[in-house]
This record gives sequence, structure tokens and C-alpha cells, in this order.
Amino acid sequence: MIELKNLTKKFKVGKTEVAAVDDVSLTIPDGDIYGIIGFSGAGKSTLVRCINLLERPTSGEVLVDGVDLTKLPRKQLLAARKKIGMIFQQFNLLAQRTVEANVRFPLEIEGVPRAQADARVAELLALVDLSDKAKSYPAQLSGGQKQRVAIARALASQPQIILCDEATSALDPITTSSILDLLKSLNRQLGVTIVVITHEMRVVEQICNHVAVMSGGRIQEQGTVRDVFLHPASETARKLIHPAGDDAPEALPPNTLRLAFTGEESGAPVISDMTLQCDVMVNILSANTENIGGKPFGQMLIQLPDDPAAVQRIEEYLAGRDITYEVPGKGSE
Repeated sequence: MIELKNLTKKFKVGKTEVAAVDDVSLTIPDGDIYGIIGFSGAGKSTLVRCINLLERPTSGEVLVDGVDLTKLPRKQLLAARKKIGMIFQQFNLLAQRTVEANVRFPLEIEGVPRAQADARVAELLALVDLSDKAKSYPAQLSGGQKQRVAIARALASQPQIILCDEATSALDPITTSSILDLLKSLNRQLGVTIVVITHEMRVVEQICNHVAVMSGGRIQEQGTVRDVFLHPASETARKLIHPAGDDAPEALPPNTLRLAFTGEESGAPVISDMTLQCDVMVNILSANTENIGGKPFGQMLIQLPDDPAAVQRIEEYLAGRDITYEVPGKGSE
């Protein structure tokens, strides 16, 4: 289990001190896939680098299985770090080394005998479906293949935790999906805990069980992906989830509602039925459907008429169907 307690990381910018991470407390259960999401500058990458102490916190605690890493002597900290793998946005592969040599590199540093290391490398390349690329160099690989090499390298020391810092941001959507599927598979097969740093809601929706939303170095809200999707409590979460984009609440016309559907309602003709039952027409501004944890979730933006009585009938209808709705920029009903 990872526990962050009142974690703060400050940097000096000129004569000013800036808190990139500001009093953050989080608990990440063993075997979970946990997302930390926010816009650029939110502090999420600094936060994840504090977990393995690549960035040493200014204050607070970083506990892994009850051990505070910030209090460990250097030798013990280096040993603890072997159980925490990391995957970066730009892959960070060694250009002059082959694929198998890149994966073997952390084992060489540990002093693992060559025969044992080679057997582990072969096992890992098979796991990430790259056995046929063992003798290739990074320049000969696609972006997705490079990230698979980076994942294999991160797994070399049999870590209990993998930190993914924007690991799919440099990839196209199809490749991103395949990498996320691979990470989910590794989570199931190996039981490894995965922490995903991203600014993309679709990444969280596809892979994560829980999510924390960051802004300005602070956690704005946290919970299951389902609950945050259905009931976003912070402005940051609403902007990330909103189908119309980051500045959606300000750009939308008046009398707009966001509807959130789960399960069977995601495929039901709700708007058609609502129009008939409430005897009122609405304007559909946008709609989409996502797959979260293997279940369909949908959201839709609709513009209501100016008639208060008609609006009341619509709200009563939605409440009767147990459909979550909210005014963008405000809370949900």
C-alpha cells in the first residue's frame, strides 16, 4: 500500500517559493490501478516523482507498506526503489543498446548473473510481445514498441509498484489503447500496483479503478472513476469530463444540462422518451459513450427550453429514471 501523508514539495523560483505539491494525502491500495489527473502545471508529475523520491518532499511522509521512504538511509532507500518501476513519456531508452540490452540494464546494475538476467529478459520480452525485436535498436521501433520495451525494463527487477508518468501522451490513440490494455493485463497477471499520471480522461476511463483530481498542487477530489464521472465535485473534474472541452461551462448556452447515464440507460432512448413524456423539445448539444471498468457510461449535453414549467417536468422525469444530471459548472442532482 502507498500512503502519502501531508506531502508538500516546494521549489524556489527566483526569490519566491512555489509549492508544486501542497499538503497532499492519498492512499493507494495494493494491486490497484490508480489515476492522478489534472491539467498541465497541476503538480501531478512532481507528486509521482515524490513517491519514489526522485524528488525529495519538502515535508510529509511517503509510506510504502508502512515504511516511510523519506526516513530511510541511502542504502535502504536504493533497495526500496528496486520495488518501484517507472515508465516515462519519452521512453528514456539507451539508443546504443539493443532492445534486450535495454531491458537487461537494471539487472546489470544489480549485479544479476548474465545467464539469469538473459532468462529474465527473454521472459519479459515475451510478456510484452516483443521477442522478435530483441536484437533491434530503439531507432528501429515504433513509439508503441519503444514503450513496451520501457515497460519490460520497468518490470525487470520484479517491482511491486509501477509509476507511469504520462506514459501514453506521445502515442496515437490506437497505440495508446494497446499500451493501456497491456498495463491492465500486467496488473491482473502480476498483481502489480500501477499509478497513472495523465491529463487525458480517456486514459483514466480505460484503465483506472480510482482517480484523484489535481489542480494547483492540491487534490481537488478523489474516489472511484465511476463516482467522479457521475458526480464531479470540482471544476477541474467537470472540465476534464465535459464532452465539449476544457472551457465548456463558459462557452455553453443558457439552460444547459449535463446528463450522465450508466448501465442499460446508456443505450436507452432516454431523450425520445423524455420528449414524449414531458411534451417538450430539447436541443442536443453533444453526446458520447465511454467504457469504464467494462461497463458502458454515457453523457450528453442538452439545452432546455425557457419555460420553467417544462424544465420542472424534465427534472422530475430525470429524477424518476434515476439519471444523474447537473448544470455544467455546478453540482449534480
